[in-house]
Amino acid sequence: MTERMIRTAGVTLCTESFGDGSDPPILLVMGTGASMLWWEEGFCQKLAEGGRFVVRYDHRDTGRSTTYEPGRPGYTGADLVGDAVAVLDAYGIAAAHLVGVSAGGGLAQLVALDHAERVLSLVLVSTSPAVPDDRELPGPTGEFMRFVTSAQVDWSQTASVIDYLVAYSRVLAGEQRPFDETAVRDLVRRDVERAHDFAAVQNHDSLPDGERSRQPLSSIAVPTLVIHGTADPMFPFGHGEALTEEIPTARLLPLKGAGHGVDRADWETIVHAVLAHTAADEQG
Repeated sequence: MTERMIRTAGVTLCTESFGDGSDPPILLVMGTGASMLWWEEGFCQKLAEGGRFVVRYDHRDTGRSTTYEPGRPGYTGADLVGDAVAVLDAYGIAAAHLVGVSAGGGLAQLVALDHAERVLSLVLVSTSPAVPDDRELPGPTGEFMRFVTSAQVDWSQTASVIDYLVAYSRVLAGEQRPFDETAVRDLVRRDVERAHDFAAVQNHDSLPDGERSRQPLSSIAVPTLVIHGTADPMFPFGHGEALTEEIPTARLLPLKGAGHGVDRADWETIVHAVLAHTAADEQG
């Protein structure tokens, strides 16, 4: 594992790589509001051991990347799309396999639309169509909505932030599997303590889209794997099904009982699927 700070468009992004730079590259794009730590080191190592060069990075306002004053982000959602491309540039990667989770899956879709030549394939985990059409998708579960509308947090108090994020993670995990609070609390604590100013992560909730093309998802031509938990409370399973209907090359891998995100219980399944999807003989 090698950490590298890169400069792009006047900001600094913290990145880390795993594996041999001559292997097929995978860029991991985390959801907004989360640093690269949520692509856990053990997961990244498994991909690298499978013969992939893996890069993860902190979005702006997370981890060790450039952080803005809370409530005053100096960038747009389009800038986050550009940041993914800038990471590829910094590593000298002409094109990569993009693996995105949650809003990171949305960013990956937009990179594939706006910078198609930089994308070898897509893996979209726990996400939703980034370019909406007229279809009506299922809304979040009642438990999820009750949490986001009623949870209280004091962003100036580390203990309060950690308790809030652990509780949020419990809701995202869904109701069909055990929740490993000890492991999640440790990850959340490291994420909060590592950040320049964790309160700035709230900026991700109010970003304008910025300028970008509006091509339909049907124009995505690269091989696409959609991985979606059947118990996802934020983006219920119908969102994954919609992606496979809108992207002509997409196929769907359901994760029975899984909630939102990359659960350790699914690492083997997801890693195996990603390695198979990104194999050279799958790209012909």
